[in-house]
Amino acid sequence: MLVSRRSSAALLLAIVSLTACKAKPAPTPVPVAPPVAVAPKFNKDSADAAEAKKLAAAAAAKAAADAAANAAAIAKAKATLGQIVYFDYDKDEIRDDQKATIEAKLPILEANPTMRIRVAGHTDNRGSDEYNLTLGQKRAAAVKRYLAARGIADARVETVSFGEERPAAQGENDDAWGKNRRAEFEILSGGDTMKAPK
Repeated sequence: MLVSRRSSAALLLAIVSLTACKAKPAPTPVPVAPPVAVAPKFNKDSADAAEAKKLAAAAAAKAAADAAANAAAIAKAKATLGQIVYFDYDKDEIRDDQKATIEAKLPILEANPTMRIRVAGHTDNRGSDEYNLTLGQKRAAAVKRYLAARGIADARVETVSFGEERPAAQGENDDAWGKNRRAEFEILSGGDTMKAPK
C-alpha cells in the first residue's frame, strides 16, 4: 500500500506539474503599427519629371528668343553705324539735317568702348583730284570732331579720304553729285564682340 501511495503521489505530482505548465499564459504578441499610406512614388516622380521638362523647354525658348532679339539689335546697331552722312557742294560742315545720323551712332559707340571705326570722306567729280582728296579729308575730320565733342576718344576714330575715286552714284547731275558728297563709316575692330546699346 505504501507503493501505491507513492505511485499516487508521483502521479498527482506529475499531473500538477503538467497542469502548471499548461496554465502558463501565452506570450502577448507585439503590436504592429498599421501601414502608412504613401502616394505612389512613380506618379510623383513622373509629375516632377514632366514639370522639369516643361521648365527646361520654357527656359530654352526664352534663351532662343533672347538670342534672336540680341542678334536683331546688333544688326540694327551695325546698320545705324553704317548710315551715311551727306554734305553740301564744296562744304565740309555737317548739315543740320545730318546731325541726327551722327547722334544715332553715339549710344552704339558708348556701349562698345573698345570699338574703333573709320570715317571715309568722299566728294563728287567736280574739282581737281588734289582738291577733292583734301575736301574728302576735311569732311571725315568734321565727323571725327563732332564725335569727339560728344565724348568719343580721337584714338577710336580713324579718317581717310577717297576724294572722287569711289562714287556712290554715276551721273553728271545734282542727284548723283549729292549722293557722292558723303562720309561713310566702317567698323575697324570690336564688331565681332559688339553689344547693342540698352
